[in-house]
Amino acid sequence: MTPWLSIVGLGEDGVDALPAPAQTLIANAEVLVGGERHLAMVDRAHPAERRTWESPFKKTVAALKTLEGKRVVVLATGDPMSYGIGVTLAREFGRDAVCVLPAPGAFSLAAARLGWPLQDIDCLTLHGRPLALLNLFIRPDARLLILSENGETPAQVAAALCTRGYGGSTLTVFEHMDGNKENARDGVAKDWGDTRTADLNTIAVACAAGPDAIIHSRVPGLPDEAFLNDGQLTKRAVRAATLAALAPQPDALLWDVGAGCGSVAIEWMRAGGKAVAIETKTSRCALIAQNAAALGTPTLDIVTGSAPSALSDLSPPDAVFIGGGIGTTSIAETCWDALSAGGRLVANAVTLESEAKLLALHEQWGGALTRIGISQAESVGRFRAWSPLRTVTQLAVTKP
Repeated sequence: MTPWLSIVGLGEDGVDALPAPAQTLIANAEVLVGGERHLAMVDRAHPAERRTWESPFKKTVAALKTLEGKRVVVLATGDPMSYGIGVTLAREFGRDAVCVLPAPGAFSLAAARLGWPLQDIDCLTLHGRPLALLNLFIRPDARLLILSENGETPAQVAAALCTRGYGGSTLTVFEHMDGNKENARDGVAKDWGDTRTADLNTIAVACAAGPDAIIHSRVPGLPDEAFLNDGQLTKRAVRAATLAALAPQPDALLWDVGAGCGSVAIEWMRAGGKAVAIETKTSRCALIAQNAAALGTPTLDIVTGSAPSALSDLSPPDAVFIGGGIGTTSIAETCWDALSAGGRLVANAVTLESEAKLLALHEQWGGALTRIGISQAESVGRFRAWSPLRTVTQLAVTKP
């Protein structure tokens, strides 16, 4: 199949700076698609039909489908396959239909300006995404490259760093990179204030932790204090064992059924997965949202409702965690039916009724049945003694 949809990355210097193959594609295009800034880089005398992006974006994708057979060129910024339009269009139309010609991307250009090895940098975008995503990446000595939403983003990033105890972090904001208006602004987060930059900018951050810095590992088992909760919380050691049994994988989807404060779903996402938190109480859903934002997973999907009815419209999961209510409903069976082949189901029980249900499911499905008993040292007068937490019975099973 000959590609009919070409995606050309543009730099600040426009079409004239592109290599010959890219210029030829644009010159021969019957339809040009892009933002107004990109289309303005093409000579007005060009005879091609011009289309700008519609809102919602899916309208433009639908329109592109009707153009198959024509010579269509989509104009993008830098590398279209780095948080760019190329990712979406290649997924939608398939690689055989798409030809991508990238220009140097913002991450590569910024790393070159700074002398930073790109493989050692966390690269992320805040363009069209929540600022709270940044919280996942802030840690001592981290180096970040961030695509901005607009000229206000650097000040927002600086404020977020200060809030988390990283006010001494240094920022370099690159404006209009690789063009004749290129400029770099340097500063320290605590001194940045409300300084606005050019809208087209990329932010480099060298994180410096202060004495009050928030430091969280990405390895499951965050301190209980990291989560706002009303007492409905999978405790740290049990949570770590639960996540180990669930075995998070990048982009895999978890259903956290009876999510409480969302701790398991959030830690799953911090390990690279996607998650849906299903919780009956609206007050707890509010806690889940606050915890997700604070811990860098604001894209957590929160569903308010009771299982199993609340599960009917969800995408099939790759893993399921059932934290409560398993003893009196058909939640486990519903989740098992929805679970993808090779997916994992983990259920915890603390009551005798729930434990009896897990025993029955173990007989039916197999898997591993484990009892988790934990004790913590507490003061008893002048001395200390072990205080046992409630024993948890856990079923972990993989669907054939």
